[in-house]
Amino acid sequence: MSPGIKKNTTQPQSRLILFNKPYEVLSQFTDEAGRATLADYISKKQVYVAGRLDRDSEGLLLLTDNGQLQHQIANPAKKTWKTYIVQVEGAPDDNAVQQLSQGVELKDGLTRPARVRQIEEPEWLWERDPPVRFRKTVPDHWLEIQIQEGKNRQVRRMTAAVGLPTLRLVRSRIGDWTLDHLQPGEYNLLQIAFEGKPANAMDTPRHGRRHHRKKSAVSHGQRKKPQGRNRR
Repeated sequence: MSPGIKKNTTQPQSRLILFNKPYEVLSQFTDEAGRATLADYISKKQVYVAGRLDRDSEGLLLLTDNGQLQHQIANPAKKTWKTYIVQVEGAPDDNAVQQLSQGVELKDGLTRPARVRQIEEPEWLWERDPPVRFRKTVPDHWLEIQIQEGKNRQVRRMTAAVGLPTLRLVRSRIGDWTLDHLQPGEYNLLQIAFEGKPANAMDTPRHGRRHHRKKSAVSHGQRKKPQGRNRR
């Protein structure tokens, strides 16, 4: 059993949602401009985002109804490692990887040391909708970048600072929690007994609901592919 989660306990249970946020979805439940939000996928009430993810980024987003857990996940002082799969324009060399690892000077200060390595495109990674636009004359490569802080658009600014503009950014892990095969728009709802230390646990995947559609029932262990959202 992972730390922080107990079964058959009288301790109050907290809800934790692991959501695979699709591209161009806001990390909030409302938007006056009518753009896609979390409400298009998640019907659960009284849950709040623990650490944001930019609209043009994809991947793991955590939501919870426990304020203490939310603070522990999102607070940079807790130094929780966050892992990003990053497609960049250009060819990273050893010097660029070393700069990213040691810290990059941005307008709002020097970034903390990071864990950076070159990787192949992950086999589990889904196709983005819409596809990434890239120049045929310029090669693209993949990096895995792990950071412990959350400056605004930090990873994108870090790669740009070493001459490697980010084409695609997918968060795959926060602490011990991972996407674990969730497809865009799917989420896992966990009931955990939080003891002040996040843990990793997986539950039955659920597909997100969509506006103007009835919420479909998902039986235990069954996955359903989220349906496309009409673009505005």
